Amino acid sequence: MDVKKAIKERRAYRSLAPVEINRELIEDLAESASLAPSCFNKQPWRYVFVHAESKLSELHEVLAKGNEWAESASMIIAVLAKAEDDCVLSGREYYLFDVGLATSMLILRATELGLVAHPIAGYDEAATKEVLNIPDDYTVITLINVGKKAEEISGILSDKQVADEKTRPDRKKLSGFVYENNFNK
Repeated sequence: MDVKKAIKERRAYRSLAPVEINRELIEDLAESASLAPSCFNKQPWRYVFVHAESKLSELHEVLAKGNEWAESASMIIAVLAKAEDDCVLSGREYYLFDVGLATSMLILRATELGLVAHPIAGYDEAATKEVLNIPDDYTVITLINVGKKAEEISGILSDKQVADEKTRPDRKKLSGFVYENNFNK
């Protein structure tokens, strides 16, 4: 699969079927993330790959209402970093950008492998840190739910989530976010 195809096929499906999680898969996804560019090659990203049933059950407790669908994920990847592990230039903190780049590469590789890697913002960060023994000075940026796209749409999804499963949600037109030579409409 070429990169453009992976980009087009990547979707945030919520109806997930189980997938085998093994060391090879974890290393493959992690290696893909590790190849991302970062400010002065500082590589601030950290990932906790959670696939043990007992730990997954604990993580299910940190999910916000509406994310119950994530309980069918075969793996949840906690994405974390701290600002001081990356560049801070003229007050600009690069760690969130650099971790976003690495995570995007991980997600595209998962897509290429036929997996769904769906990042979410709906979780309790403090509880996540407690479950995974993450130090307080780290920011848990997202949780990525990994599985295969299920053949049938999950019955626990809201009407909007069902609609989003059937058809890719609308994307902004380029004219809504692309500017040339200066920032103005």
